Amino acid sequence: MSKLRVESFTISLDGFGAGPDQDMDNPLGVGGTSLHGWALPTRTFQQKLFGSDSGETGVDDEFAARGFQNIGAWILGRNMFGPVRGPWPDESWRGWWGENPVYHVPVFVLTNHERAPLVMEGGTTFHFVTGGTAVALERAREAAEGKDVRLGGGVNVIQQYLRHRLIDEMHIAISPVLLGSGERLFEGVNLPALGYACVKHEASARATHLILSRQ
Repeated sequence: MSKLRVESFTISLDGFGAGPDQDMDNPLGVGGTSLHGWALPTRTFQQKLFGSDSGETGVDDEFAARGFQNIGAWILGRNMFGPVRGPWPDESWRGWWGENPVYHVPVFVLTNHERAPLVMEGGTTFHFVTGGTAVALERAREAAEGKDVRLGGGVNVIQQYLRHRLIDEMHIAISPVLLGSGERLFEGVNLPALGYACVKHEASARATHLILSRQ
């Protein structure tokens, strides 16, 4: 069976995976963008975000690149798709990434409010799932056709899948910044009791990278 993987999810030194007060100007919450100082300069992210062949190689780029390998579908929480809350007022919001998002595979967005699938350029189609985490995973695995499913977040969604021991592997990057408040990734989550262990760790000048695996 394909794996459910978290990749390139960054937390601060004080454990926050997002800052407070997410809005249009602060899609990762106030201060949240500072978490990704390790990722943005990499060749992988420069290519995915800007279509550039420039960018840095090395440890950070190796971890960024692995997050796109053998991925056949994504799952996102609604906040990762956009800042709109409650019932969809219309279909004008089409995601943070413009008309050609970085995914290039089917993406399943968890929401409490129905919306028709949204077909984008580059092979990305957003499917809005109202049936909960298990239904989203079932549909994503079917769409992935044997490849792995990447769980993009946010924090609450990752916690839900962790507590059900559905995540097979997590790449967590620890960035040397302090946010002070926001959403703590492992708040109330007992990783050892759920069967998770750190199986690899490696540091660069900008982050410490951890691989956590379900045993």
